[in-house]
Amino acid sequence: MTIRVVLTDDQPLVRAALQMVITDTADIEVVGEASDGVEAVRLTEELAPDVVVMDLRMPGMDGIEATRLITTGTGSARVVVLTTFDDDDYVYGALHAGASGFLVKDMALDDILAAIRIVAAGDALIAPAVTRRLIKEFTARPVTPLPRRAELGGITHREREVLTLVGRGLSNTEIAGELCISIATAKTYLTRLLAKLDARDRVQLVILAYEAGLVAPSR
Repeated sequence: MTIRVVLTDDQPLVRAALQMVITDTADIEVVGEASDGVEAVRLTEELAPDVVVMDLRMPGMDGIEATRLITTGTGSARVVVLTTFDDDDYVYGALHAGASGFLVKDMALDDILAAIRIVAAGDALIAPAVTRRLIKEFTARPVTPLPRRAELGGITHREREVLTLVGRGLSNTEIAGELCISIATAKTYLTRLLAKLDARDRVQLVILAYEAGLVAPSR
C-alpha cells in the first residue's frame, strides 16, 4: 500500500529535497505540499494523507497548532515533526499536541523515509536515544508547572515501573533487563499501558511519565 504524505515546511528547498527522494520510492508518494500550518490543516482535510511531515517554525500558524488541529480532527493522519532539535524549544509542545514523533532536518533522507514508514504503520518515531536527548533537555530547564497531571489510576505497581523506564528512554530490551523479565513480557506491559492510559503510542507514554512525576527533573 502506498503511503500518502503531505509535506509542510516554509523552506521550498526542504520540500524539494524530500519530494525528489520520495519520487524514486515505490511505497511513498507526496500528495500535497504546504508552506504554513493553515495550508497543512486544509490539505490534510482535503487529501486525507496517512502522514503529515510538519515543520515547527513557520509564519502564521506554527507547527504545534497545526499538529493539534490535525490530530484532534476527524481524519486519521499522523504527524511527524520536522525540526532542528538542538535549537528548538517546541518539541515537547508538538509531541503533547499529538505528534507521533519527530525527524531532525540533518538526518539522512533514507532515514527520513524509514521514519515515515514507521509512523504510517502506527508506531511512534521516538527512538530511545532521542528520548534520552529529550529528557536531558527537559531536566536541564528550571522546574515549571506541567500542563496537567496524568491520572495513573488503574495501573499496577509493575506497570508503573515499566512506565517510569519508558519515560527514562529505555528500549524494550533494556526494560526487560532492568526488571529481569522477557522482552515479550515487556512488550505486553507496554500494550497494557497504552490501553489503560488511552495513549496513542510510546511518545504519549513518555509525556505521561513526565506529567505524573515518575521521571523527576533531578534524574
